[in-house]
Amino acid sequence: MHLDVQVLRDFYYRSALGRAAQKILRTQVQQFWPETQGQTVVGYGFAVPMLRPYLKESRRVVALMPAPQGVMTWPAGMPNVSVLSEETLWPLETGHTDRLILMHGLETSERPSDLLDEAYRVLGPGGRALFILPNRAGIWARADHTPFGYGRPYSLGQLEAQLKRHDFVPEAHVSVLYQPPSTRRFWMKTGPVWERMGRAVPVTAGGVMIVEASKRHPPSRREVGEAAKVLNPLEVLSPAGKAKPV
Repeated sequence: MHLDVQVLRDFYYRSALGRAAQKILRTQVQQFWPETQGQTVVGYGFAVPMLRPYLKESRRVVALMPAPQGVMTWPAGMPNVSVLSEETLWPLETGHTDRLILMHGLETSERPSDLLDEAYRVLGPGGRALFILPNRAGIWARADHTPFGYGRPYSLGQLEAQLKRHDFVPEAHVSVLYQPPSTRRFWMKTGPVWERMGRAVPVTAGGVMIVEASKRHPPSRREVGEAAKVLNPLEVLSPAGKAKPV
């Protein structure tokens, strides 16, 4: 089930907890990808909070928002780059995306396998993707007053196994959001301390995991849309087939 785009916008841009989460997530994304000069960067789901640092230097930035979620104009005060899109039929050329960020898209999709196939299709050779998902073992996955409390949370093993089935190669991962998802002043004020402690001594699981994956090329399985081969066809249907007496 997708959240409405207005709910996502209000959380990340109009609530103190959402702005704190946005800062932590964006900082980590930039550590993975410090620069994208001349590259095409695409976000799917509600990835716009992560895309802003790449607007100036990238060749092209596109924010795809799934139809069940809805779309909003973004970024404010600049030419719009957000597009309403079908979940598994993105208006992008095959193999022309250099960097892809999926956030609030995979865990809420009713067709996650088809969605990953589409992500694979648009990535070019050497392309990389970041999957930002609620951690099944973290407390943020049980906090339904945040967007990470909706959809199907993943464990690291579950996500990596699913990515491998769709010809992605997991390269690196990190857990973030160790602070409790509370708006109480104490937790908000001590949030940076919890974040440092959680990464240094991971006694508890971070609320969100970020997995970076590359595109395996050539793929280990047949390409999406390729006609399936019929095994052991009937001899009478082959060009050299001859009828045999029974």
